[in-house]
Amino acid sequence: MFIIIAIPFLLLELYLSLEVGENIGFLWSAIWIVVSMLIGVRVLQSSPLSLMGNLNSVSRGKLSMQSFQNASTAYLIGAIFLIIPGVLTDFLGLLSLGYTVYLQFIAKITPEQTKFDRKKGDDNVIDVEIIDEHTDRNSRD
Repeated sequence: MFIIIAIPFLLLELYLSLEVGENIGFLWSAIWIVVSMLIGVRVLQSSPLSLMGNLNSVSRGKLSMQSFQNASTAYLIGAIFLIIPGVLTDFLGLLSLGYTVYLQFIAKITPEQTKFDRKKGDDNVIDVEIIDEHTDRNSRD
């Protein structure tokens, strides 16, 4: 399964890299590769700060655990894709980092939930209607 996905990805990566290199030139392609690698390494170095910021958002109720996991995973994958040389991986890395920024932006807009906002017990209420058939039969007799 991995080979079925990897081979077209690598061929597309090679094609896009050669096309971009042909259009902008070898020097600018080399500069692009070095700059994107440096940005990826810098993003990866600052990942503990980002993870701690996400954990603070989780503790304040701004992020759910699922959103925390998505933001953290997208951040790390984006950094790794920026380190790998190539046009397609750089584009995927920027998309991944953009998704992380999107999650953080949405999390900042939502209001904080404090412990006093939620009423205890409201989440545990089950509304049930009980119909007793035996009392109806006895009243007819």
